[in-house]
Formats: sequence, structure tokens, C-alpha cells
Amino acid sequence: MAGISREEVANLARLARIQMSDEELDHLSGEMQVILSAVAKVQEVANSDVPPTSHPIPITNVTREDVVTKSLTVEQALSGAPKKSEDRFQVPQILGEE
Repeated sequence: MAGISREEVANLARLARIQMSDEELDHLSGEMQVILSAVAKVQEVANSDVPPTSHPIPITNVTREDVVTKSLTVEQALSGAPKKSEDRFQVPQILGEE
């Protein structure tokens, strides 16, 4: 596999508008080679009989049965409210709307 040259790293840095010193370009070209080698190894393993997945094991959502139960009446729900208006909680106005 052909490596990534220092000039290619410099071009990528220029396109990304990242200023890099000569030492950084030399170092990064070596690092990019390591990254590209790792990607090539993964590509060797992943062939057409392996389906793409986002998780290595199946994930199931834990849910419960949706059961209708008795709920509070309006009077019970509003019994502890400091202020109420027309069967609703009344709160202070904060946006200047009417």
C-alpha cells in the first residue's frame, strides 16, 4: 500500500486551513500511514457476507406493557396548586403576553 506523502499531508492541512510546521508535517505523514494501514486491515476482514452493524451484539429496547390505570381527577391534581384558573394551573406571566 502506498503511503501518504508529506506533500499530501500539507495539501490536506491547507484545505482544512490548519497551519503546520515542518516537524508536524513529517510526524503526521507517518501517523497517517499507521491509520491507513489499520483501515486497510479492517477492509480485509469486512467482506460481503458480514452485514454492516452499528453494534456488535443485538440491542433490544426494554419496554413494559401499556396498561390503562386510574388517574387523578382534575380536582385531585389541582388540590395542591397555589393558584388555579379554569381547571388549569395558573403560573406567573413571564413573557409579557396576554
